[in-house]
Amino acid sequence: MPANTVMLSQMMRELSATPGFTDAMLAQLDKNGKNGPALMTPALVKRLRELILGKDWQGLDRFPGWTMRSINPTVRVAGRVVAKDQSVTDLAARHPGTPVGSKSTKSAVTTDQAKDYVDLGDYSLEKAEIVSLDAPSKLPGFTTDGLVSELGAGVVRGDGENATLAPMHAESQRLADLLNRLSLNGLDDSVPVTVTVEGQSAKTPQELVKALMTTGHTVVVADARYFANFGHFHYKGQDVMMPFWVDSQIRVPGTRRPLLVPVSHAEYEWGVRGPKVNANVSWYFGIDGKAEFRTMDTQDQSWVLGRHAHEYRDADAVEVTRLVGKMAIAYMHQHLARPELPFGGYYPLGVCQDGVAAIERKMTGNDTLFPNTADGALFDDPRDAEINELIKAIPKDREGGAPEPARIFGSLPATDFDSITIPGFAADLKLVHAAWQDGSLERTPSWIRRVTLRVVGVAALGMLAGIVVWRRRRNR
Repeated sequence: MPANTVMLSQMMRELSATPGFTDAMLAQLDKNGKNGPALMTPALVKRLRELILGKDWQGLDRFPGWTMRSINPTVRVAGRVVAKDQSVTDLAARHPGTPVGSKSTKSAVTTDQAKDYVDLGDYSLEKAEIVSLDAPSKLPGFTTDGLVSELGAGVVRGDGENATLAPMHAESQRLADLLNRLSLNGLDDSVPVTVTVEGQSAKTPQELVKALMTTGHTVVVADARYFANFGHFHYKGQDVMMPFWVDSQIRVPGTRRPLLVPVSHAEYEWGVRGPKVNANVSWYFGIDGKAEFRTMDTQDQSWVLGRHAHEYRDADAVEVTRLVGKMAIAYMHQHLARPELPFGGYYPLGVCQDGVAAIERKMTGNDTLFPNTADGALFDDPRDAEINELIKAIPKDREGGAPEPARIFGSLPATDFDSITIPGFAADLKLVHAAWQDGSLERTPSWIRRVTLRVVGVAALGMLAGIVVWRRRRNR
């Protein structure tokens, strides 16, 4: 365990008897974008409540421990409930989008339509303007307002400032807003915004990255992976370890247990340093339903770790930025065409991993993230042909098939297993990795296989009984 960290079970042992606390804690979940696939559906909330009330502390620290096949139906059920909600009906009326299968009609998207799906700061889709980066940003600095809340009993939800990145917040926020706005220059009949820096101009995200490089800035784009923290709680000044566990359907050697894996969060990160702009921003499709550029200046809890699976510079950095901009447009088209999708389309349109994995495959020829949940059939807008093909090309985990070990290990935020501080997990990883390398890896039986074996077993017993009866009758 890292210093100054407690397990969720320890906090709940002490507080579960406090009137109203369990409900207050559960109500706080799903209010942060960096949750990976940890979408807290009603079924999962019910399961979490059962573990707490039943004082199953071991189960709580491996919550939920389900396969993707088990998790996916809970998302579909939750989606049907949300789709019946009047607020969703009203949203669909406000944002009719383009009906699937119909010919696209060019009508300008308004700022009001877009604001549910992307943050633009003070920039508008109705106003053409030229924005210079030569002067420092006038946006306010970092604050925890709206990020941190007290639940009582010594529990705080939300993370404070990252001492390295938070001082750059004003520049980072301006850059994130502008990259989002430049992405939306690609919408039909858009009113363009132009960004300039030292005489260089840009109307797309990739042009801005190129302009920054031309003017003496270094730009590094990282494919970053972390353990997803679905709680972001602190208890009496200590971090609360809250991973979201998924059954990988791989057997831990020497046991009958499946390898449970904490799901990861994946994002692209831009580090910009130079004479005019010093900023850090990220991009991912979050549980808030937004596929957008964001600031990244809160302090992650130490147990989530962090690893750059790939770093891109020069022309590769420009290309990744181009693909991310195209991905942002594709998601906006999806949102406008399908506003009835629950949770902003999170899960049916993918989770944070899908977009990163799709671009990783384009850039490297491999995809090393798990799980991916996008329904490729939804990505059918002809305006987004390139992105549609990228999304459809990556493996999908919607039906709960057994993921490849390369994706299990590729999703981890560390290659040195000893650096992983989640109790018991590093030891399991070492055993499974060794079995993978020497070819002795075993899968746990799927529910289909278990049912099939039972049916075959019953049929075999029935056949054997029939043979015995037949022989007895024949010998009379």
